Amino acid sequence: MAFYQHESAIVDDGAQIGDGSRVWHFVHICGGAKIGTDVSLGQNVFVGNKVTIGDNCKIQNNVSVYDNVHLEEGVFCGPSMVFTNVYNPRSLIERKDQYLETLVKKGVTFGANCTVVCGITVGEFAFIGAGAVINKDVPSYALMVGVPARKIGWMSEYGEQLNLPLEGNAEVICSHTGDSYVLNGKFLSKKS
Repeated sequence: MAFYQHESAIVDDGAQIGDGSRVWHFVHICGGAKIGTDVSLGQNVFVGNKVTIGDNCKIQNNVSVYDNVHLEEGVFCGPSMVFTNVYNPRSLIERKDQYLETLVKKGVTFGANCTVVCGITVGEFAFIGAGAVINKDVPSYALMVGVPARKIGWMSEYGEQLNLPLEGNAEVICSHTGDSYVLNGKFLSKKS
């Protein structure tokens, strides 16, 4: 099985794209990119050379995934959301040697038009609201909104807000899956 490529898409030599992936209209994938299986790249997506995209990611229309951005499995990038790779860009000053690493862990959701400032890690299954600006590390399962983004709650892996305080010690069960989540101070984890 191979991947699907629309006739208007450009895939540079050397790009690695996994089976079952779909590359739609006007996408450009640079030669150094590594893209997993069953990935969907919507219209007008750009993928840089030093980028990894894990299996089962969905990148909606008009998203640019620039160098040094790494998405683990199952990341959802909403329409027109933005990744940066230089913290203080200037058109007249070359800063390609200052690209910062951005790591997005498994299962994260980015709402439409949000912005991720480079050099951070977004924890597993975090949920970033539409239009938010992420400028610091995000804990796993955190629900983040605003400019700059702030944590307003916790999300399950299913994608529903959990009835928990922002901090403290508590436990809750997801009504959709029966999974149990434990809040320990400022961090949430799924009970195994």
